[in-house]
Amino acid sequence: MAEIVAEKSAQKPSLRSLPRNVWAVSATSFLMDVSSEMVINILPLFLANVLGVQAAVIGLIEGVAESTASVLKLFSGWLSDRLGGRKWLAVAGYGISALVKPFFYFATSWGVVAAVRWVDRVGKGIRTAPRDALVADSVDKEARGLAFGLHRAADTAGAMLGLLIALGIVWLAQAGAVELGLSAFQTVVLASMLPAFLAVLALVVGAREVKAAPAAVRSELPRFAFRSLGKPFMIFMIIVSVFDLGNSSDAFLVLRAQERGLSVIHILAMLVTFNLVYSLISTPAGSLSDRVGRGKLIVGGWLVYALIYLGFALARQGWQIWVLYVIYGLYYGLAYGTTRALIADLVPEAVRGTAYGTYNAVLGVLDLPASLIAGVLWQSLGAPAPFLFGAIMALLAAVGMAVWLPRRTA
Repeated sequence: MAEIVAEKSAQKPSLRSLPRNVWAVSATSFLMDVSSEMVINILPLFLANVLGVQAAVIGLIEGVAESTASVLKLFSGWLSDRLGGRKWLAVAGYGISALVKPFFYFATSWGVVAAVRWVDRVGKGIRTAPRDALVADSVDKEARGLAFGLHRAADTAGAMLGLLIALGIVWLAQAGAVELGLSAFQTVVLASMLPAFLAVLALVVGAREVKAAPAAVRSELPRFAFRSLGKPFMIFMIIVSVFDLGNSSDAFLVLRAQERGLSVIHILAMLVTFNLVYSLISTPAGSLSDRVGRGKLIVGGWLVYALIYLGFALARQGWQIWVLYVIYGLYYGLAYGTTRALIADLVPEAVRGTAYGTYNAVLGVLDLPASLIAGVLWQSLGAPAPFLFGAIMALLAAVGMAVWLPRRTA
C-alpha cells in the first residue's frame, strides 16, 4: 500500500513514471481485447450471413447487450466506492466475460448469440467502473490524461492483434469470400479463449489495491451518491447523452462496409488499420489533454466523428468506407480516453467509482435506443439514414460542449 502511494506522489507525466497499476490494467485490457475483438467485429457478419438476421434485430441485440449491463456498471462503481476497493470487482467482471466466451462456438440461433453477448456485457458492466477508478486513483491529475491514453492505446493494440489473428483464420478458411462462413467463425471463437483467461490472470497478479477513502467518507455515501457527483458532472452527462444517442453500434459500420462491396478479409484489414491509428493517437492525445485541456480534444474528436458519419452516409464505393474507417480511429484516439480523464477531473475522489458507473450506465441505457433507431432508419429509409442522424447528433453535442466546458474547466 505504501509503495503505491510513494509511486503516485513521485511520478511525473511520462510513460516511465506511470505506476504499476496503470501498466497492469493496460496489459489486462490488451489481452482481453485480443480475445474480444476477434469475435465481436465479425459477430454482425455471422448474424447476417450465417443466421440471416435482419439489421433491426442486430441493432436490438447490440443495444440490449450494452443496456443489460447498465445497472451493474452503476452499482459496481458505487460498490467500489463503498467498499474502498476496485481490483477484485474488476477481476470478477473480466472473469465472467472469459467464462462465457466459449459459448459463442455453439450458437445456432440469434437468441443464443444474444444471450452470450448479453452475459459478456454483464461482465463488462461489473468491471468497467472499478477498473477506470483504479487507474484514476493510481495517478495524479497532471498525468491522468497520459494514463488513460496509455490504457486506451494498449486496449486498441490488443484489438488490432485480435483482428489480425481473425483475419489470418478467415483467410485460411475461406480466402476472399464476401460472406462469413460458420467454420471460420467457430475457429475464431476457439482461438479467442486463451487470451481471455490470460487477461484475468494479468489483473490478479499485476494490479494492487489502492488506498481507500476514509471509512467515514465511505459510510456517508447515499445510495449511488448522485448528489455527490455535482452539477458539472450532470451537465456533462446531458451533453454526452446527446452525442451517444447518435452513436449506434459499430456493427452498422461493418454492415455498411459489406453493403458497399468489401469482403470479410477487406473488412478485417480495414478494422486492423483503424485500430492502428487509434492506438497510435491515444497516448499522445491523452498527454496533450494534460497540457491544453480535455475539452478541446473532446470537441475536436466529436467534430471529426460528425464528418466521418456524414462520409459513411454519402460513400458509394468500398474503398471510401475503408478510408473513412481509418480516419474514425482519429476520433477514438482524441476523445475516448480523454473523456474518462475528464470525469475524474469533475468529481471528488471518494465518488469516482460512482461517477464512472453513472457514465457507463447512462451510455449503456442509450445504446439500446441508439442502435434501435439506427436499425429502423436503415430498414425504413435506407443505409445512409442512421449515419446522417449520427452526424447531426455529434455536431449538436460538440457545440454544447464547446459552449459549456470553458466556463467550467480548461
